[in-house]
Amino acid sequence: MTESRTYDAIVIGGGHNGLINGAYLAKAGLRTLILEQRNIVGGAAITEELFPGFQFTTFSYALSHIRPEIVKELDLVKYGFMPLLMESTFAPMDNGDYLLLGQDEQQNIVEIRRHSKHDADAYEQFSHDVAMVVQAIRPLLDSIPPDITSNDPEELMRMAALGQHVRSLPPRVVHNGMRLLTGSASDFLDDYFESEILKALIASSGTIGAKVGPKSQGSGLVLLYMAVGEHDGDQGAWSFHKGGNGGFTQVLARAAEGLGVEIATDSPVSNVITANGKATGVALADGTELEADIVVSSLDPRRTFLELVEPRELPTDLVDAIERMRFQGISAKVNFALDGLPTYPSLAERGEGPFRGFINIAPTVDYLERAFDDAKYGWFSQHPYLDSCVQSTIDRDMAPPGKHVMSNFVQYAPYELKGSDWDTERENLGDTVQATLEKFFPGFGDLVLHREVVTPLDIERVTGLTEGNIYAGEFLAPQMFFFRPAPGWNQYRTPISGYYQCGSGTHPGGCVMGGPGRLAATQIIGDLEALR
Repeated sequence: MTESRTYDAIVIGGGHNGLINGAYLAKAGLRTLILEQRNIVGGAAITEELFPGFQFTTFSYALSHIRPEIVKELDLVKYGFMPLLMESTFAPMDNGDYLLLGQDEQQNIVEIRRHSKHDADAYEQFSHDVAMVVQAIRPLLDSIPPDITSNDPEELMRMAALGQHVRSLPPRVVHNGMRLLTGSASDFLDDYFESEILKALIASSGTIGAKVGPKSQGSGLVLLYMAVGEHDGDQGAWSFHKGGNGGFTQVLARAAEGLGVEIATDSPVSNVITANGKATGVALADGTELEADIVVSSLDPRRTFLELVEPRELPTDLVDAIERMRFQGISAKVNFALDGLPTYPSLAERGEGPFRGFINIAPTVDYLERAFDDAKYGWFSQHPYLDSCVQSTIDRDMAPPGKHVMSNFVQYAPYELKGSDWDTERENLGDTVQATLEKFFPGFGDLVLHREVVTPLDIERVTGLTEGNIYAGEFLAPQMFFFRPAPGWNQYRTPISGYYQCGSGTHPGGCVMGGPGRLAATQIIGDLEALR
């Protein structure tokens, strides 16, 4: 850190939203400091060598949602932005069969037809219907939501414009959008498909990171959110950044520093310093005090409002809303260093081709629902849904030649266990995941060189995400858009002048999207220009 301790802006937290926010503030001419508690930036989007020669995406593991505007406006390609297409999705079945979808749409139809001619005929209509809803909501992801609690004429005009946007949409798009936003993934898919493997493959996206089963209200919203992503303009495609998501956040760090941002690691913030209702700086855990007219928290809402500042400085209704906000971490990760590539017997002759993307272990919708049943009653799934990827087939540098790393995102693993705790059950979870993989890939256990189990408690301890919730606040309709993180405070400001929020607990939400960081910077810069 430089000798001077006065900045125009200080950003708390060096996750992807904090890095993006700081970069935009610096680009606008503000002398900006980013403070990160760990010895590396990236937050939950990091890559670590946890076994010699093997690079692990410890937490976040794929890239798709990053807003294209960020790549262009921050010139990320100049700093090494290199997303690699995840070419396929492979869904193994209990009977040894499978569903394998790739980049060739006609071949995908042929593959679906193996399971159901009806579904092959319906797939194009389904894809079109979802794409139309995504197209309708995409502008909302890149704009600051209206404040529905305000009578300000400008806010009323923005509400009217939103209403006009909805009225301009075809009725079928509005109806499908409402069904997805408020209903279940399973109900929506039943209108199109009959084969269990296809329905399960798509429905599983509606459960990622959320305390919902495929038949629960709310899973449609998550399904829609996952469909928003894109790779190189291809809607719904996913990518794996060179070097993992840690490689991506290192690109962000280089871009931020290239714009003049100062980044200080090993610098945990104790609290925001305030005077007369205004933020004046921050205090570090070691007692150091740093001054700034603008302070931005990229932490989750509970930490932003209830820990970094005194709740008594905030309106009671805001404190109540944040205390009621649901986090409910429900996901875990189990990562493996492997001595070779797993084998699926009926695809053995295809080599690594089926592994150059996602492996979706959820053979039926009922399998997903039963996995959720365990979590509803306070335990981790005994037959879990796994969203897996052998990442070294996409980026060879993730593992030594002939070896592999495998990432497994696990649903469901509730933050609070009934009658036990995660320090006790960590390896039992790892054993359950490994046994599940052994069932589908015989001999898997013989390939394991190293295993890393990351529980929701570990996610909270390491990244600071409350209850290990990967979205920094559950994806529930009452916690999105107008209401994220609370009514009246969904525009990145806080009641404390000069204190802002830019984490995934704000609109448009989680995943490695960057929208909150960018939109918060837009608000901050606009407020400063208004003052000038």
